[in-house]
Amino acid sequence: MKKCLLISLFLIGASLLGFGQDKFKSEWNVGVGFGPTFSSMSIVPTSTNLNFRTKSIQQFQGGVSVRYISEKNVGLIAELNYSQMGWKTDFRDENLVANQHQHTLNYITIPFLTHIYFGDKVRFFFNAGPQIGIMFSDKEKTNAAFDEWLATPPDSASFSTDLYGLKAQRKIDYGITVGMGVELRTGVGNFALEGRYYMGFGDIYDNRKYDPYSRSANRVISAKLTYYIKAF
Repeated sequence: MKKCLLISLFLIGASLLGFGQDKFKSEWNVGVGFGPTFSSMSIVPTSTNLNFRTKSIQQFQGGVSVRYISEKNVGLIAELNYSQMGWKTDFRDENLVANQHQHTLNYITIPFLTHIYFGDKVRFFFNAGPQIGIMFSDKEKTNAAFDEWLATPPDSASFSTDLYGLKAQRKIDYGITVGMGVELRTGVGNFALEGRYYMGFGDIYDNRKYDPYSRSANRVISAKLTYYIKAF
């Protein structure tokens, strides 16, 4: 009887030990990532008689990240990035295709993301969370055709020109970032390739009733390759 009890206790202990060994271990990762951005701007003139169209501009982002995986399939990510946003003006509908106008916005962005993944060595993941940004500079770039056009009354009375030469008035940006991708975990580190979309909720220009624009918010599609190493 005692022998059977000891054997039973041994088997139970072995089972518990095996369970403990299989228990998930949390991990910290630090990483560096970079990739292209394809940004545009949602611009809505206050006057319903005016319009303003933009198209995307390809630029760059890069930075560092910290990732904490606290539970199986769930973690958190915080990043500090240099991100280029902005837009090109779309003149196609105005028969002004020779005109070129580009406005670049340079930000330090800080996303805080929930990280959900599935898989082991190869993981598919989804990231989502808020993002804040601090603009430290902005710059306009034009060509001679645009400068000549702007120096004379515009051909179309329905096309808004108030923001040309107008620097961004609000330096703090905020919004939501969502992304998905795949991660390859290797002996020399982890490689995560991700596509993201950022929707800005703030405006870069004042939007009071008497201001020329009621909406001026960032829209960014981006791709990013991040290399992670295990910190501890």
